[in-house]
Amino acid sequence: MDKAVGKEIPVFFAVDDGYSPFLAVALQSMIDNASKENTYCVKVLNTDISPENKRKLGKYKRYNVSIEFVDLNYYIEKVKDKLYTRDYYSKTTYFRLFIPNLYPQYDKVLYLDSDIVILDDIAKLYNLDMGNNLVAAAPDDVIQFNEVFRVYAEKVVGVADYRNYFNAGILLMNLHELRKFHFQEKFLYSLERITFPVAQDQDYLNRMCKGRVKLFDRVWNRMPIPDPKIKTENVKLIHYNLAFKPWHFEDILYKEFFWMYAHETEYFDMIQHIRESYTEAQRIKDNQMHKKLIRLAKKESDCVGDDRKSRR
Repeated sequence: MDKAVGKEIPVFFAVDDGYSPFLAVALQSMIDNASKENTYCVKVLNTDISPENKRKLGKYKRYNVSIEFVDLNYYIEKVKDKLYTRDYYSKTTYFRLFIPNLYPQYDKVLYLDSDIVILDDIAKLYNLDMGNNLVAAAPDDVIQFNEVFRVYAEKVVGVADYRNYFNAGILLMNLHELRKFHFQEKFLYSLERITFPVAQDQDYLNRMCKGRVKLFDRVWNRMPIPDPKIKTENVKLIHYNLAFKPWHFEDILYKEFFWMYAHETEYFDMIQHIRESYTEAQRIKDNQMHKKLIRLAKKESDCVGDDRKSRR
């Protein structure tokens, strides 16, 4: 058997059982583009992945790729009632916030959402120099391109400039500095006193980490929102966030990359069935969700005073 060399790249995902097919697509794309010079240590944080899905996902193990399923039922039990969720979100979205304390052996890790495809070696992102910043991430396109969300980011979340508000789905985490910062303790304290109904854990991260965030290029977290400044050939990672799901809609930007990797997985027929059985009523509901989110963000912003002019 070949032996992997080079550094270990810790990569974390968080899923429930229903997202297993899309995690398979993400893993397929990651492995297809991974360097054989590194060892990739994949941790799948979960609460209810079935034995059958563990078996299928476990097949992505390679000589230089390990996969461990980490059941967080025991850990999440004490705070689960405090974890606000809405719409299609599940409590797994909060799992990334517990990584610093759960894994004291690591100083730096990558957290990746599962609704992605990776088009380059993910180790290149991991190797980014973070300095003493708490996290590194890309600006959130949904925030950048909508005036209501810009105001929300600044007034409600409290970032000084909406352009610094980051998307937490692709996150390089400086665990050493997060532990020094007592991040988990401060998050649990905040959880008792503040509810962010718009972007939930992502809003907490932006509020708590502001001033200590390294922003990286959006080619490493490219959302399916048209932007003439970004050429397709330069994209490194595609993030099918919010309702931009190619397994629900036909007209999603970059859908061809998703289906290319989906076709390589054991889940291809299942994913096709998900697309074919998705009803028109569900599509209408998804399309309305974005408008609902804008209304919610505006309502939250309208309830907060505005002193931003004095800061500029």
